[in-house]
Amino acid sequence: MSDSKDLMAPDGAVNPINTDYKVGQDNIVMKVGPFGLDIHNRVFAISGLAVVAFVILTLAFQNDVAPLFTSMRNWLTSNLDWFFLSAANVFILVCLGIAVSPLGRVRLGGTEAQPDYSYLGWFSMLFAAGMGIGLMFYGVSEPLSHYSSSVGGTDWAPLDGAAGDPEAAAKLGMAATIFHWGLHPWGIYAIIALGLAIFSFNKGLPLTIRSIFYPLLGERVWGWPGHIIDILAIFATLFGLATSLGFGASQAAAGLNFLFDFPANDTSKVLLIIGITAVALMSVVAGLDAGVKRLSEINMLLAVTLLLFVIVVGPTLLILTGVLDNLMAYIQYLPALSNPVGREDANFTQGWTAFYWAWWISWSPFVGMFIARVSRGRTVREFIVSVLLVPSLACVLWMSVFGGVAIEQVVSEGYKAAAEAELPLQLFLMLEALPLAQITSFVAIILVIVFFVTSSDSGSLVIDVISAGGKVDAPTPQRVFWCVFEGLVAIALILGGGLAALQAMSVSTGFPFTIVLLVATIAVIKGLASEPRA
Repeated sequence: MSDSKDLMAPDGAVNPINTDYKVGQDNIVMKVGPFGLDIHNRVFAISGLAVVAFVILTLAFQNDVAPLFTSMRNWLTSNLDWFFLSAANVFILVCLGIAVSPLGRVRLGGTEAQPDYSYLGWFSMLFAAGMGIGLMFYGVSEPLSHYSSSVGGTDWAPLDGAAGDPEAAAKLGMAATIFHWGLHPWGIYAIIALGLAIFSFNKGLPLTIRSIFYPLLGERVWGWPGHIIDILAIFATLFGLATSLGFGASQAAAGLNFLFDFPANDTSKVLLIIGITAVALMSVVAGLDAGVKRLSEINMLLAVTLLLFVIVVGPTLLILTGVLDNLMAYIQYLPALSNPVGREDANFTQGWTAFYWAWWISWSPFVGMFIARVSRGRTVREFIVSVLLVPSLACVLWMSVFGGVAIEQVVSEGYKAAAEAELPLQLFLMLEALPLAQITSFVAIILVIVFFVTSSDSGSLVIDVISAGGKVDAPTPQRVFWCVFEGLVAIALILGGGLAALQAMSVSTGFPFTIVLLVATIAVIKGLASEPRA
């Protein structure tokens, strides 16, 4: 068992792994001027240099790389949609199997471990870090898109669409949206989070992705097989985050343009990314409890306030009954939407679902490690049920409120401004048809920005842990390095192809990491099977 101050000693019975590996033994410790560094000599060097080179080359050849990014995204989603859909099904089925099996009685951190955070604090952190910007960006635009394509009978409609039937189209549009934000993405996060928690808190291994593979690779996990796993995790995390940061910058710029005529061009987006990354840097320096936790709780309060406002001033009864109707529609259509083969709605499965699953998988090292760090003391069953159901139900509520109101504005009121606008602007045009639009739109911009900050902040902490060989108290300057380059990658991608480039890189890095994660499910089951149960 490795011994390091970075690992909290287990409470109660565990079955640790005996290894001579010490956390940080392959690290280089140095000082660069007044700044200290403690980095894994191979993982940090390769991933750091590759990211620096990517930013420089993308910025230098902006006009040339845009078609490349678009072609890459189209090829991956059109040829591998079946693979992404199948993998996501595997992850959710494994989670459910573990939860109902005796393995669910294993406690993260030992049989006597107690949770570090209250339920409220825990839910706030995992929800804000896991899906923030995406909910703001797609909360209105995705239900509207699926509704419009379904009722119009276009080739972008999910399943067979519902041409000419607004009621059925609304039902199908909401079910398809919830499918992308419900159980499947949280199943992806839960698998990797569970693996990290077990092998760190119970087995005594470093809090890094390679540790999950010890049952399969043994001591080789500390060599090049492990280096490659961690490097892939860093690339996936960095580009998955960059996609979200790009979406956030686009929506914040659209909102500022809507309210204050702030130019919504690439220069504005770059300035927003620079400004918000600076705020994230301050949060990074403050640390997990003072920075991420506080920002997450503030954001949850703002998000709930905006949600309740829309419920109260919108068609309240319709919204409240719609939540249950949408949940039932999701359950009804779930088998067909999850089917990876023989589909005729290729645009939907490739343009929406395959991209989403690759995006969630590229986020999984970041969100998984973050969830693992704040979940010590929970039983595996409590962990899986909470991580799957609580955020999924929150997403059902969010999409039902914002998407439901937007669809109702089209169906009953004939208000089509939101439906006909570009994606980043649709939320603000939906709010414009409600009272106090100026105030709620400003709150929405603040939400986008704070979600932006929490994602960048949390991602920097996680990437730093991986690149420091599992050390969770590495020097602050290296977290600053990753935070800065998350912003630079987002800037490079926006300038080098816009949203298509952002999506292309999350899919490209998500694909190899999907293979890594599928293999990891075997190791997670083996690790759990060897643990004493509470």
